[in-house]
Amino acid sequence: MGKLFGTDGIRGVANKYPVTAEIAMKIGQAVAYVFKNHNQKLHKVLIGKDTRLSCYMLENALAAGICSMGGNALFVGAMPTPAIAFLTESMRADAGVVISASHNPFYDNGIKLFSGDGYKLPDEVESRIEALFDSDELKNNQPTGKDIGRAYRIEDARGRYIVFLKHTFPKELTLDGVKIVLDCANGATFKVAPAVFEELGAKVIKLSVSPDGTNINDGCGALYPEQVQKKVVEHGADIGIALDGDGDRLIVVDEKGRIVNGDCIMAICAKYLMDNGALNQNTVVATVMSNMGLEVALKEMGATLLRTNVGDRYVVEAMRNQGFNFGGEQSGHLVFHDHITTGDGILAALQLLAIMLKTGQPISKLSSIMPCFPQVLKNVKVNQKKSVEEIDGLSQAIKRAEQDLKGRGRVLIRPSGTEPVIRVMVEGEDKEKITSLAEELSEFIKAGCN
Repeated sequence: MGKLFGTDGIRGVANKYPVTAEIAMKIGQAVAYVFKNHNQKLHKVLIGKDTRLSCYMLENALAAGICSMGGNALFVGAMPTPAIAFLTESMRADAGVVISASHNPFYDNGIKLFSGDGYKLPDEVESRIEALFDSDELKNNQPTGKDIGRAYRIEDARGRYIVFLKHTFPKELTLDGVKIVLDCANGATFKVAPAVFEELGAKVIKLSVSPDGTNINDGCGALYPEQVQKKVVEHGADIGIALDGDGDRLIVVDEKGRIVNGDCIMAICAKYLMDNGALNQNTVVATVMSNMGLEVALKEMGATLLRTNVGDRYVVEAMRNQGFNFGGEQSGHLVFHDHITTGDGILAALQLLAIMLKTGQPISKLSSIMPCFPQVLKNVKVNQKKSVEEIDGLSQAIKRAEQDLKGRGRVLIRPSGTEPVIRVMVEGEDKEKITSLAEELSEFIKAGCN
C-alpha cells in the first residue's frame, strides 16, 4: 500500500482508493487505537463533515471503526473544518476527524485528523496510523462485549461554535448597518456563517446556502468569487465574503467589487495588530507562495515575514515552535493563533470587519497598504514527479532566471503533494518577462520528466 497521507490528510475520488469505506473504517480503528493507548482511558473521537454526498458513507465507516476499537464516536454533522478543531479541544475529545475535500469538486472527498489539542496530527502520528493498516496489531486488540464503543450525536455543536466565533469579535462593536454579501460555497458553513454575521447585526445577502450533496464548490465560493463581486456592486454592499467548501479559508471582495486575497488581508491585519502591540515579535508567518508585495508592505511597517513550505499546517507549526500569533496563505487560510489552532474563514472575516469598523476605513482603502507584484503560475503535468535536483540542469536554469530578475523577483518550483504535477511560479515587476521565464522553465521540466 502506498503512502496515504498527503500535505493535508487523505484526498481523492470518493469510493475509489484511498477514499473508500474500507479505508475509512481502518482509519477509525487506527485513530481510536492510537489515542486509546496514548491516553489509557475511555476515549472519544469527534467526527465532522462537509456537505458532499459521499460524507454519509465515510462518516458511518469511520464510526464503525472507532466503535470496534472501543472508542466513542461523536457526530456533529456538517460543520466547518475549524469548528472540528475547536470542538475537539473544547469537548476534551482525544481526536477529531473531518470528512472533506475542501475546495475540490463534490465527487472528491478526504479525511483530515486533529489531535485532542485541536492541532493537525504531526507526520509521525500519521505514519503510526498508516503502519497499523497492514499489521495484526489492530486485529489482535479488538475489544468485545461491553468494551465495544458507542456513537452519539452532539445536538448543540453548531451553537457552541457560533458562540465561540462571536466572542472573537470585539464586545464593544456590532455589525449594525453593515451590508455583507456572503457566499458559503454550498458547503460546511451554510448554516453557521449566516447565523454569526446576522446575530452580530449585519444585513446578509446569502449566496450558495442550499447544498444538495453535489453542488459544493460548483461555480461558487472562494474559488469562484465572480458572483460575489457582481452582487457587492449590485447591492451596494460594504464587503463580500467567499468561503470555501470546508470553511477554513476565504476570499474578500471590497465595496468596489475588487478581489482582496489572503496576502493583502494579512498585510491589513498585521498593520492593525502591530499598531495595537498585539503582533508577537512583529512577525507574520506565510508560505513561499505569498507575494513579494506582502514582504515589502511588512518591511515598510517595521515587521518581518517568515516563509514556510506550502500548507497551512507548516504555517501553524512555525507559529507554535517560535511563538508567533498570526500568519496564513495567499489562498486565504488565515490563522489567528490567539483564538484558534487552524485557518478559519469566518473568524478571519470577523477580524477584518472589526478593523474596518475601528479604523472607519472601507476595505478598498485598507487594501491599498500592499503593492502586488505580478505572478505567473503554471502546472506542468509530468509522467515522473521529480525534485528540482533530479531534473538535469534545472537548478542552473533557475539560477539564470533569478539573475535575469536582478533581485526584483522570485522563482519557485515544487512538485505537487497530491497530483502528477510540478508547479512553477515566477514573480517580478515585468509581467512579460516573468511569463517568458515561466514558459521556458515549464518546457525544461517537461523535457526532463516525460
